[in-house]
Amino acid sequence: MNKLLAALVAAFATVSFAQTAAPAAAPAPAAKAEVKAEAKAEKKEAKAEAKAEKKEAKADAKADKKVADAKADKKAAVAEKKEEKAAAKTEAKK
Repeated sequence: MNKLLAALVAAFATVSFAQTAAPAAAPAPAAKAEVKAEAKAEKKEAKAEAKAEKKEAKADAKADKKVADAKADKKAAVAEKKEEKAAAKTEAKK
């Protein structure tokens, strides 16, 4: 009876051990898919980041243009004021 019991325990241990070894090979494709998904996510993130940077650069350029336009308008106003003063002086001398 002990021999039979020992044989059953040994068979069960062998079967259990053999079953645990097989699933260890299965995660390899899952790991590959995970790496691929991670690379895809990184690519998507980089694309979104580049888009945000482009949008920010465009906004900066627009702001710089507004500043330049404001400076040009101010210069034009100052020049116009000087012309008016000069014209008033010339008229006053007459």
